Amino acid sequence: MPQVPLPPVAPPDFSVFKPTSEYEVSRFLFDSPNKQSDSDPIPTWLLNECASVIIPTITNIVNLSLSSGHFHPLFKQSVVSSLLKKSTLDNEEFSNYRPISNLSFISKIIERVVKSRLTDHLFSHILLNPHQSAYRRHHSTETSLLYIHDHLITAIGSQKLSCLCLLDLSAAFDTIDHDILLTRLSSWFGIHGSVLYWFKSYLSSRTFCVKCNDCFSSLHTSLYGVPQGSVLGPLLFIMYTTPLSTLISSLSLYHHLYADDTQLFLSFHPSDFQANISHLQNALTHITSWTTSPPPK
Repeated sequence: MPQVPLPPVAPPDFSVFKPTSEYEVSRFLFDSPNKQSDSDPIPTWLLNECASVIIPTITNIVNLSLSSGHFHPLFKQSVVSSLLKKSTLDNEEFSNYRPISNLSFISKIIERVVKSRLTDHLFSHILLNPHQSAYRRHHSTETSLLYIHDHLITAIGSQKLSCLCLLDLSAAFDTIDHDILLTRLSSWFGIHGSVLYWFKSYLSSRTFCVKCNDCFSSLHTSLYGVPQGSVLGPLLFIMYTTPLSTLISSLSLYHHLYADDTQLFLSFHPSDFQANISHLQNALTHITSWTTSPPPK
């Protein structure tokens, strides 16, 4: 089995959540889109109307979750709806749909608070992957394209050939192994103590049902993945894939990631064509072996 990449340095410890305040909860409440899940007991607009009365209770619920390291099972129930990926696609083909999890409003408030604490930790200690251009402030498709474009133009100016290889992980969000994710949160990002217990509680025993028109399926347990439509899901995904970037760098390849899309590239003089193509093929074999290998026992 390929060797698991190790973090370059030991990350600073993050083991206790800072409690939230009524001001922070109210800010997240009013900044949130006016949406709701079928599992919500009251509509979001009514929650906003009664905010002055309800916010102290919501704040208490959030702080109890943060301090106990426990995410209540009621908040882990989601209603999954299917969204056509593009309006031009055939709506009779199931693979053209993307499952979107509709989560309870209160659960998303808790997630927003946790994301704020986690983002502060990641940014203050520069722990996010510098080669990832998704789900980060000031890192968009534009920064990804500019990074690769600049490299290719520089290579052309040096009379070099460039080879670009595009990798796409199938159903990437749905195939995340929870044990591997928790291990990476600890070893790569310094998450321990009640914070790690909270993420373990957040990920485990999640249930969902599928909604079609006004009909609902029975509840099922989600054993893998992070919910699409959740607040924390995208950030957890790019943390999950961080070792991939380290692995690629160790193979002497340039690369850049955007969500689950990975761009590998290298530039070389025409006289070195065959050697570099062989190097790229060997690197792809190594990456494939690593990404498909089972987690360590």
